[in-house]
Amino acid sequence: MTIQNIMVIGAGQMGAGIAQAHAQAGFDVLLHDMSEEALHQGQKHIEKWLARSVEKERITEEAKDATLHRLHVSSTLKDAASSDFVIEAVVENMDVKKQVFRELDAFAPNHAILASNTSSLPITEIAAATNRPEQVIGMHFMNPVPIMKLVEIIRGLQTSDETYQAIETITNQLNKTPVEVKDFPGFVSNRVLMPMINEAVFAVYEGVASPKDIDTVMKLGTNHPMGPLTLADFIGLDTCLYIMEVLHDGFGDSKYRPCPLLRKYVKAGWLGKKSGRGFYQYD
Repeated sequence: MTIQNIMVIGAGQMGAGIAQAHAQAGFDVLLHDMSEEALHQGQKHIEKWLARSVEKERITEEAKDATLHRLHVSSTLKDAASSDFVIEAVVENMDVKKQVFRELDAFAPNHAILASNTSSLPITEIAAATNRPEQVIGMHFMNPVPIMKLVEIIRGLQTSDETYQAIETITNQLNKTPVEVKDFPGFVSNRVLMPMINEAVFAVYEGVASPKDIDTVMKLGTNHPMGPLTLADFIGLDTCLYIMEVLHDGFGDSKYRPCPLLRKYVKAGWLGKKSGRGFYQYD
């Protein structure tokens, strides 16, 4: 199957990055969001990123213009009717995702593959909301999408080999590295990363050291490019808490219990960089 027309659902930071990566790779991309403001911000984010890439001589002005020419916007899911491949990048909530996939299943052509950028939720359950579970797959990009090379490709219980091969091929066309992952809570990246972040939060909670000193230990002692608490602020503490809850519920193991301090910060609205305060304060 030839895939050329791609639709990305959700124009937030991840969705915009996914749309940009595909448009730069030569695909015709439709960026969808129900919010006109979100679409506007998503377009601005892409334009700003591409302009910065031109300034840093990573791409040419011509390549930037060609990328933007291949990128269009949509405010209705019915536009999925023209897509060969749809990638969902909406809020990390199972009920919301299942509703999106039900609608996509109705609007997208029979040959279309439906993918989710979920960072932790089961692909098998998402696929069950459709009449084409063999054509549903997980495609977990890392943030920021234009820079990060890894893509976790997650097979659901019924995902076909043909669907997997098609997505692996697309990932290579994006100049990214595909890794096949089984459908377990958190997959690989967040199953390993989030408990580390949660343990760093426990170290703050128990008064072992300050956030700055904990981050320094991990950067200088284990050669991490960013400390776990800085990274948590960058990801969003609400997102970290949600993924820990998915791991805790999915495995039923107390080692995944979210730290009470993480819950307290989220309840206070201290969500990290996006809210101006988390383990650090931001302008």
